Amino acid sequence: MSSQVFVLPDLGEGLTEAEIVAWRVAVGDVIEVDQSVVEVETAKAVVEVPCPFAGRVVELHGSPGETRPVGQPLITVEPVAEAVYREEERAGYRAEERAGAREGSGNVLVGYGTGHGSGARRRRRAAVAAGRSTAAAGSPAAPKAAPLVISPLVRKLARDHHIDVASLDGSGPGGIVRRADVEAAIAPTPGSTAVPSGPTATASTAAVPTAAVPTAAVPTAAVPTAASAGSAASETVGEERVVPLRGVRRAVADKLSRSRREIPDVTIWVDADATPLLEARASINEARPDQPVSVLVLFARACLSGLRRYPELNARVEEDRIVQSARVHLGIAAQTDRGLIVPVIADAQALTTAELAAALTETTAAARAGTLPPARLTGGTFTLNNYGVFGVDGSTPIINLPEAALVGVGRIVDKPWVVDGQLCVRKVVQLTLTFDHRVCDGGVAGGFLRHVADCVERPALLI
Repeated sequence: MSSQVFVLPDLGEGLTEAEIVAWRVAVGDVIEVDQSVVEVETAKAVVEVPCPFAGRVVELHGSPGETRPVGQPLITVEPVAEAVYREEERAGYRAEERAGAREGSGNVLVGYGTGHGSGARRRRRAAVAAGRSTAAAGSPAAPKAAPLVISPLVRKLARDHHIDVASLDGSGPGGIVRRADVEAAIAPTPGSTAVPSGPTATASTAAVPTAAVPTAAVPTAAVPTAASAGSAASETVGEERVVPLRGVRRAVADKLSRSRREIPDVTIWVDADATPLLEARASINEARPDQPVSVLVLFARACLSGLRRYPELNARVEEDRIVQSARVHLGIAAQTDRGLIVPVIADAQALTTAELAAALTETTAAARAGTLPPARLTGGTFTLNNYGVFGVDGSTPIINLPEAALVGVGRIVDKPWVVDGQLCVRKVVQLTLTFDHRVCDGGVAGGFLRHVADCVERPALLI
């Protein structure tokens, strides 16, 4: 059988390219159908790409940091049987096959042959593929067959850490020893303080080179520095650190720059007494401890209530027209290791408070873990941004193009507040609204923000 080439698939949402973040396999590894082989970063998210072919990896097309267009080769795989046969040739089995095939046709394809020696050859192949003994019948003690280690990288990894591959039980097809088997033998037992002997490089650092940096940006005197996992590789030039702008960070930069260029945005703000909102949340969680809600969920409900009353802000501008959406696809700004992303909760207006809380928890967790598909990061109609978690009171956030508005929530702090003519200490939060002045005027924007603040101060309005 011939080798199979797996190309970078269409990742959806109109994406035409992806940057290789890290290979999950190396040349020589044996993979299974739908095994994840590479982690790529698109303009939307970081995703792991599974390969639809099984076999031995013979070529990786591209290095970490390199951008590959959709439809271009990503990985080349050859069938396992062919891979084992080639390995046998390198191990010296070919000569033995020829000796046993003198009475036959000489056809030594795996599992096939002619003449009196063909049965022996088939048995020999089966024994090698299964990792069993190949001793002659009647032998008092059958010697153990040579371990099936196809990948040179696996052999080197085992050799560097003084691991006897013959002592390992291969987890790959036919008992093939894979890199994970060697890594398991290297790793110390849980709770142990033992350190493996040999070089200190792990399999991941040995197999995955540092992401490449465009040569135009790296002078000859540049000294590379270690990049954190999942982030762009950086270079130190003199006293300056140079970080390539690419992947999610580049996509965010492009979108924010375009938003500032195209949208005549205005930011307004108001302080609100959040004490009643916190009390309402405590009551909800006391009544339903198995379905807790966060303060952010209640702020989201306030925004959804405001959008029902002021749908002008749930809109987008398309050339010479304004398009208002009847459905609210709520974006939640989330800070992750790879930068700021805005995962979307579709049809948030149709969810109950408990459903919204569950969706928010699942969405933000997946966003930070980098497991959200690109489709979950587009299509938003309105965004909620909680920058209070960073310990700040206010901001002038940039609208998430092509949306028309964004609400920001600051930290909730104790402040002096007048209640029924009396000065007291209350939990106060600053709310901001940045809106596209093309979709509405100040009256609509002010009415919306005031309604959200009223919902914070009187949560009964949300019922």
